[in-house]
Amino acid sequence: MKAAAQKPLGKSRGGIKGVRITDVAAAAGVSAITVSRVFNQPETVAPDTLARVRGVVAQLGYVPNRLAGGLSSSRSRLVAAIVPTIAHSLFSESIQAFSDAMARAGYEVMLGLSGYSDVNEDQLLDAMLSRRPEGVLLTGVTHTSGLRTRLSNIGIPIIETWDLTADPIDMLVGFSHRKVGSAVADAFIRSGRRHPALISANDTRAQARRAGFIERLKQHFGPGVSVPEILGTPPSSVSAGKSALTRLLDMAPEVDAVFCGSDLLALGVARQAPALGRTVPGELAVCGFGDLEFASEMEPALTTVRVDGKRIGESAARALIARLAGEGSLPVLDVGFSLIERGTT
Repeated sequence: MKAAAQKPLGKSRGGIKGVRITDVAAAAGVSAITVSRVFNQPETVAPDTLARVRGVVAQLGYVPNRLAGGLSSSRSRLVAAIVPTIAHSLFSESIQAFSDAMARAGYEVMLGLSGYSDVNEDQLLDAMLSRRPEGVLLTGVTHTSGLRTRLSNIGIPIIETWDLTADPIDMLVGFSHRKVGSAVADAFIRSGRRHPALISANDTRAQARRAGFIERLKQHFGPGVSVPEILGTPPSSVSAGKSALTRLLDMAPEVDAVFCGSDLLALGVARQAPALGRTVPGELAVCGFGDLEFASEMEPALTTVRVDGKRIGESAARALIARLAGEGSLPVLDVGFSLIERGTT
């Protein structure tokens, strides 16, 4: 079907009148309802029609009035997502995959950065809920009691990510940080390390890894074993890793292995060790968390824990889209993790 000839746009108050949905429909040779579906339910539109309407939209510069549509249909087509930071690829890969999947289903993602603060999370969510999102994605499972109560009673789908709990608010896609810590302890034990230590941030997920790490070491070496540690506030950095190792070895010079709460901390530790007279991995084994891009390019390459952030984002989007479509969804999905053993251990 050929698109109808485009009519000149009228002028109002000295300016060009805004392009309307009926203008797009006429130019594309479809109904206004079809144009609306292109924006709100693209999966229901035939591919050739979808391409034709989108071409006309681009040509005419049409911008849909999401607010008006939301008011008339009681749907905002918005989803709120809160993550600690996008400065590191650990969370950015996940939120990118989530946003892409939601966009393909016709939803827009409002992104908020909490900076690892429960107070910020509360304030961000209050601001976002005023926009009437149809669903919410959260990072982690630890929230203030007030926020948890509001989310439990709000009546829209909630999906928590990047952690596990036996009592999720609604849906959950994540993995066990405690098991991560235990797996790293086992790796140090297998390699014959007898004095492992910890350098980490003090956020709730890092604390869960710390608990699993120390618990496993106590099971192996006995409840009286001492595990030296340096804890700091997130976000982590290379410089923080360097200074933390200096303090750690001043405090416990017998340390022969360090589990770092992030790859950035681990990079700092690995760089600082030779300056302190320690060879890596001969005298000091180093393990990170995150498997950031540089981890495999270091010399020696960094042993670390890999989490499939893309899978977390895509799985969260699929679960949320299914729930928004009125379909059932799996309440909890454990995506697991992989310990990638390389040259630093």
